[in-house]
Amino acid sequence: MILNDISNMAGWWTILIALKILLASTYFFFAKKPKKYSPHTDALATGNYTPWKTLPLVEHDVTVEESPIMGKIDDNCLNVGATSFLCFDKEESIMESAIKCLHKYGVGSCGPRGFYGTIDVHLELEERLAKFLEVEETCVYSYGFSTIASAIPAYAKKQDIIFADEKVWFAIQKGFDAARSTIRYYKHNDMQHLEALLTEAKEKKQLSARRRAFLVTEAVFFNTGEMCPLQEVVGLARKFKLRIILDESLSIGVLGKNGRGLTEHLNVPRDEVDLIVGSLEHSFASVGGFCAGSHFIVEHQRLSGLGYCFSASLPPMLTQAAISGLDILESRPEILAELEGSSKKLDKALSKLEHFTFRGHALSPIKHIYLKKDLTDRLKHSYLKNIANYCLERGVALSVAAYLRDVEHSCPEPSIRLASSRKLNDGNISLVCGLLDEAYEKVGPQPELMAL
Repeated sequence: MILNDISNMAGWWTILIALKILLASTYFFFAKKPKKYSPHTDALATGNYTPWKTLPLVEHDVTVEESPIMGKIDDNCLNVGATSFLCFDKEESIMESAIKCLHKYGVGSCGPRGFYGTIDVHLELEERLAKFLEVEETCVYSYGFSTIASAIPAYAKKQDIIFADEKVWFAIQKGFDAARSTIRYYKHNDMQHLEALLTEAKEKKQLSARRRAFLVTEAVFFNTGEMCPLQEVVGLARKFKLRIILDESLSIGVLGKNGRGLTEHLNVPRDEVDLIVGSLEHSFASVGGFCAGSHFIVEHQRLSGLGYCFSASLPPMLTQAAISGLDILESRPEILAELEGSSKKLDKALSKLEHFTFRGHALSPIKHIYLKKDLTDRLKHSYLKNIANYCLERGVALSVAAYLRDVEHSCPEPSIRLASSRKLNDGNISLVCGLLDEAYEKVGPQPELMAL
């Protein structure tokens, strides 16, 4: 009986398997097969293209303020818009070393650092910068903007929290976007507000050992020209166990006895700041940027810094130009005193302007000039462009600060950004300030127009 039941079950399974094979064979033979490739049916060969409409990269319209076209600025024009604070852009020895490097290596590096874009000058610059800044290691990026924008997401991730000054510049904000972390902005240089945010976050258990927390700020703010109260920032960071990322792009080669930046100027130990980010595009008058810190922190970016991994490395001739600029800075530290004197004189002269207010620390080489008139931002920007163009026609080049008003957080008020330099003398400063007031009278807001 049992053998008979087994035989019957085996028969049914055999029939079921046979049916599946039959159905699969029928589908295989009668299903519609793809046509073989023929050049006569190729859309590219026949010209019968499939209609395709591209989508915009940004879904909403972004208003971009149009900067005045500066044109060629020759030696007969006083340029107070460029941020070459130490005037290395016209240093003959730097130009000669860069040209010599050009003949040796060519124009480009031909690839990212991790592939075949590393050349001996890159390693030399990193070693020199580490020694100059008194840190364990540095890594060099090929673009100043992407340095801080790559460094932040290399460490901060989606589950982390970042506390940042509300006036940090656009590159830092792009770093926040890439990190996708939770962002808490505190009022500009307001340590009481920062402490209140940190206390609130701790009470809500948003600060814990399981969640990394960062504090991001600038040494000298590009959008205001003001200086960060670094000692208080460090105190709060250590109290609430935050990691500090400090952008010293405008303070390297400017502040401190040897030009090492705000940490040297305020006597803050280097190891109190977890990551220092700097630019080679201001004081060193080259291109690119760098990150400085401990070996562990910097080495991590060589595998996770997007701008380091996926961008062609800094052109060798510009790398050599930065090395030559560093040579001059180390051999002639007295040029820092010249820059400091020019910045203080410019600060004093701007305080006497009749139609403008200004913002910026006395030692900061960056100053922002604002209209006193109470106007809309668009009108202010329009009048400032007219003033800048008027000054340019008379031999003084100014830079109107441009912002993405619909994108940037806490977008600054329209302003003219002035940059001091070590060669800016009393006559130059008097010319700039006199021309600003004259331009206001000629092309600035007119009382009869304001009444309409």
